[in-house]
Order: sequence, then structure tokens, then C-alpha cells
Amino acid sequence: MDQASTIEAEPSIVLHSKSKKVVKSRDNSNEFEGSIGEKPSRYEVWGWYLYEFCSYFVQTVVIPVLFPLIISQLQILPTDPVPDWQNSHHGMICSDKEIHLYSTLTKRTITVNGSKFSSMEWTSIAWASGLTLAIPILTFISFHLNSQYQTLITAASTGIGVFFCLPAGFFKTTLIFIPYIAFIVLASTVASSSHTHHLALMISSFNKSKTNKVSSFFSLYATSFGCLGSAIISSFIYHMLREPDDRNYFTLWIVSIFSGLIWLVGVLHVVTAINRTTVSSVSLINKSMFYPCSLLKHPKAIGGLFGVFLSSFTTMCIFIGGVLFIVGNLCIRPPHLLYFWLIYFLFPLVSLPLLHPLQLLLKANSAKMKIIGFLLSMLSSGFGFYFWNSHWKLGHILIFGGVQSIGSGLLHAFGRVLILECAPNGKEGVFCVWYGWIRAAGLCLGFTVASVVPGQIKTSFGAAFVAALVGIIVLLFGNVGDNSKSDSQDNDNLGLDSKESISV
Repeated sequence: MDQASTIEAEPSIVLHSKSKKVVKSRDNSNEFEGSIGEKPSRYEVWGWYLYEFCSYFVQTVVIPVLFPLIISQLQILPTDPVPDWQNSHHGMICSDKEIHLYSTLTKRTITVNGSKFSSMEWTSIAWASGLTLAIPILTFISFHLNSQYQTLITAASTGIGVFFCLPAGFFKTTLIFIPYIAFIVLASTVASSSHTHHLALMISSFNKSKTNKVSSFFSLYATSFGCLGSAIISSFIYHMLREPDDRNYFTLWIVSIFSGLIWLVGVLHVVTAINRTTVSSVSLINKSMFYPCSLLKHPKAIGGLFGVFLSSFTTMCIFIGGVLFIVGNLCIRPPHLLYFWLIYFLFPLVSLPLLHPLQLLLKANSAKMKIIGFLLSMLSSGFGFYFWNSHWKLGHILIFGGVQSIGSGLLHAFGRVLILECAPNGKEGVFCVWYGWIRAAGLCLGFTVASVVPGQIKTSFGAAFVAALVGIIVLLFGNVGDNSKSDSQDNDNLGLDSKESISV
């Protein structure tokens, strides 16, 4: 009799212990949610927008456009490029300055140990070096983003980036730009991760029913402000390029200094930000160095990161490939290039905020909005691929830039929203670190593909088209959607398999 009662009591003990684990995990979840703090004030949100305005152009204009131009000013062409260009572009009239600038950007004039590189390829090497340096740094800060040091990480990384923007033209040697660009890439990647993490903390203070709506709203408006900052820097670059050839190096250096100072203004975001976590970094010391790999337990997050990589690759490949094609093959008037840049960066200032009501009307989640961005990128890259041998007029260039600007804005805005939807409470830092690095890696690869085949728009646009198509397939069949956060949180907090869930 006693033996039978003992056997019957054992399942109840197991059930009771498992239920205690479930209750404990829920208590921990509620405890974390309580540490997030109050809803963000207007000043905090506008401070977050300000940092996007002051930093978005670093990876979209400063690194892929400004630094290759500065490096090109140090190159000496072995022969005059004008006769060769005129022989290959019959019937086109182009200024000698435009031909010379395009040639110094794309000709392989940098020799290192018998290997030759162009100014664009040299920037790609520096970009990849910065991403390599960022791996151990991001691994370290992934422990501390959820602690009280989050704003300090943002300020420190911004300060490092600004420091290397200021002396960009002090030493007139090509080799010095490798560490310059590498540390700026490192700083911008870390700052982007921290900035995205602050968005995660802000939206966590809202009810779960409003989280997706609020995060989409914040991200769309921040992206539109970031595009405004990129428009300002690109316009300044164009203005400085109009100076005489012998002064272009120093005028572009002024743009680098100006960009660094604008980036520094973004540190005001640290003042407006509220410390929304009470997690002590001391409790994180005992975590394994493989703690960032905990993301691998969330398949939906992996699919979302792959979509981020493909979207950043697609947008950069189209942008750089399009600019090189417009300048090198079409030989348009210089003001037309400025118009293209303004359309590309200013059109999202109007279009992206208008897309949020449309998203609410269609009840579309972030994955579906990214699919729309991929479709627009396929449209623009397919247009360029099909009409590569035609002579584009100004209207064609502006339509191409306008369509791609919407696609690029959607992919960036909803890329980080999609990753945050997959992040369980307490692990947003790890997910944001992965997001920052993967996005930068995609931009670097897209820039590299467009740089090694300058003017061959079929190659760069074809690669972008395929990447966008793969991105759509991943989002459609990767089951990446609205329920990602709740599923990840359940798997991470409860840690129960299906049998245990049923028994509980």
C-alpha cells in the first residue's frame, strides 16, 4: 500500500517541480519587463531619431562614396584616360574631369606585393578589415548591452568613429586609409547595434499588442531622417567636387571632418536616453564566450538575419552599381548625378511615413513589408539589367532612383523590426549585435561586387536581382513572422519540450 502510494506520488512531484519551473520563468519574465521602465518620452524618441540622422550616412555615403573619392585623389594614372574613353564611348561628350575621376576610382593603380587594386577595391579591403576587428568587440559587448553600460557603449563607439573621421586627409598616403576606414566601420557597426538595442528597450515598455505597430512607426521615421542626413552629406560631396582638381583632396577631407562632427552631434541621444535596464553586468561575467551563439537556438531569427544580409547586399549593390553606370557609361551632366542622389535619399523622407498607415490598413507584418521592399528592388534591378544597353535620360534615372529608394528604405526599416520580433526578453543585446554585423557585412559584399565590375551593370544588377529573389523565398518559406518573438520567448524561458508541456 505504501509502495503504491509512493509510486502515485512521484508523477505529482515531477509535475509540481515542472510547474514551479514554469512559474519561476514567468516571474523572471515579469521581473525583466518591470525593469524596462516607463514609456519613452517625446525627447527620448526624438533623440533616437537624431542619432539615426547623424549616423545613417556613415555606412551609406561616407564609407562607400566619400573615402573611395579621397583615395582616388592620391592615384596617378599611367596614361591619359580621355582618348581610351572616347574610343569606347562613341557619340558621347564627357568632361575631362569626369573621365579622370571615374578612371582613378576604377583603374587598378594601387600596387601591393605585386597585386593591383583600384580605389574602390582598396575601400572594400578596409571595410572587410573593420568587420573582422568588430567580431571580438561585438562578442564582448553582447554581454553588456542589456546592462547599464548601453549608453556608454554608444558614446564610446561614436567617439572612436569621429576620431578617425577628422584626420582622414592629414597623411597623403594610400596605405593609411586601411586603418582609418577599418576603425570607422568598427565604430559604426557597434554604434548601430547599440542604437537598435535601444529601440528594443523602448518598444518593450508598450503592451505586446502595440509592440509591432510602435516599432514599425519608430523605425520608418528614423530611416526617413537617416536618409535626410545622407542627402546632406552627398550634396556636400558634390559641391566639393566642383572645386578645381588640385583642391579636391582637401575639399573632400573637409567633408570627412564635417561628417565626423555631425556624427558627434548624435551623442546627444545618450543624454535623452533613459537607462531602461537594471541587469547588472556582474551577473554576466560568468557567461560563456559562446553566449552570442545562443541565437542559433532560434531558427526564425536566423532566417531574419539572412534576410537582413540579402537586403543590405541588394541595396548597396544596386546603389553603387547604378552610380558607376550613370557616371561611367552614360556620362550624364554632373548636376544630374546630384538629382539622382537627392531623389534616392530625399524621396523616403516623404514616402516612408506614408507607408505606415498603408501597413496598418493591409495588416501587414514586418516580413511582408520586407517582401515589398525586395519586390521594388527586383523591379529597379530588373529595369537596369534589361535596359543596360540603352541610353537613359534624366527621367529614367530619377524614376529608377525613386523606386529603389522606397525599396531600400523598407528593407532597412523593417529589417531591424523583424530581428527584434525574434528576440526573447533579456537577449535583445545578442540579437542586435548579430543584426549590426550582418547588415554591415551585406553592405560590404554588395559594395565589393559592384566595385570589381565597374560599369558592367548586368553583373551587379543581376546579382542584386537574384539576392532579392532569394530573400523573398526565405521570408515566405522560412516561417518568419509576427509570432517569432512569442515563440522565441517561450522556447528560451520555459525550455520545455512538447511532452513536458502536455504533462504540465
